[in-house]
Amino acid sequence: MIRTIYFPKTGSPQSELPVSALRPALADPDGLLWVSLEQPTDDEYRQVLDNCFHFHPLAIEDCQTTGYQTPKIDDYGAYIFMVALAIMPNGDRSQCHTEELNIFLGENFVVSVFHAKEMSPVDKLWRRLARDERLHNNGSDFLCHALLDYLVDDYIPHLDALEDEIEFLEDSVLKNPDPKTLARIIELKHYIMTLRRVIAPQREMVNNLSRDDYPMIDRQSRIYFRDIYDHLVRIYEIIDVIRDMATGTLEVYLNATSVRLNEVMKALTIVSTIFLPLSFVAGIYGMNFKFFPEINWPLGYAFAWIIFILIAAGMLTFFKLRKWF
Repeated sequence: MIRTIYFPKTGSPQSELPVSALRPALADPDGLLWVSLEQPTDDEYRQVLDNCFHFHPLAIEDCQTTGYQTPKIDDYGAYIFMVALAIMPNGDRSQCHTEELNIFLGENFVVSVFHAKEMSPVDKLWRRLARDERLHNNGSDFLCHALLDYLVDDYIPHLDALEDEIEFLEDSVLKNPDPKTLARIIELKHYIMTLRRVIAPQREMVNNLSRDDYPMIDRQSRIYFRDIYDHLVRIYEIIDVIRDMATGTLEVYLNATSVRLNEVMKALTIVSTIFLPLSFVAGIYGMNFKFFPEINWPLGYAFAWIIFILIAAGMLTFFKLRKWF
């Protein structure tokens, strides 16, 4: 699928341009052309990226790659090529699910390429074009900034949900530290580390856009890219906080299970200690000697039980006075 929109310097915007009309629009230095390739076919790659824009084969190959790529930026002189990672919420935070958003930025054009069924930053920006003239009046660099800004903003609600889950797990650990909670904490720790590895190179990529001297990004637009960089720095700090929370929750779980184990061991030790002298007394009265002192005594059985009770009560009183339970 190919979505296109062209903003001439004068006149109304033109959308859904055929591929044959892209070259004349691209030849207009004062206009702005945005082409979005969504789940493109090999033929669309050839017609648009190769035949129309004449992008470098390595950049086209990166667009066609569906596996994981590190966020990066490549300078090809007349244009720059970026790989950004958009987070794709799928209800399962056991894995970090991201999708690549490939962006070509030139003096008067922006080309975005992705393989997902939908891409939230692209859809949001496309809907906003009709009501915000700044997006097309301030050049291709401002349009690219808006696209990256939406992409970064999508991380915030996801991190908020992640933080809420960590807090819920922390409360659950204090109430009932079961093995399922432990497994979930470990899953989230792995997920957070993966998310951290995604944000770090993306932060450096945007930092380069805000500082390096790319001719298609003017000085005024660098301020907006620097704002995105500040957001990514803040997101990185939030991820570190969430990572510390997960580590703290894991430590609370281990401490809680250790305390529960100590309580169980203390109870078993008290029971064993009480029954040890009782077993000793019962062993004496159970010896089968012919001449046993109280063997013919009518009250011998009751006397043995009195000894049992006195020993148990005495030991319990001793434990209580020592505050062992």
